[in-house]
Amino acid sequence: MVEYEEEVRTLKDKTKCAHLRAKLKTCLLQTDCCKIERRIPKECLQIRHPSIPDECYLLRQSFFDCKHSIIDGRRRFRGPKGG
Repeated sequence: MVEYEEEVRTLKDKTKCAHLRAKLKTCLLQTDCCKIERRIPKECLQIRHPSIPDECYLLRQSFFDCKHSIIDGRRRFRGPKGG
């Protein structure tokens, strides 16, 4: 049986939205705002730095929706919006 590298790596954080948080974090840490200007990712998002790609903003929205779905009890029965 062949194991792939992605299958071997697992997150230490086992919460529901951990995979989105990790993707958002890596996306932001690869920008010039964090690399060159040495700012924290939260600050880069707040000032809407031009080096941040749209992918990071989409990941931030997905992460927000995931966290909101944990709080909103109705979504457990109805499912996500538009689905």
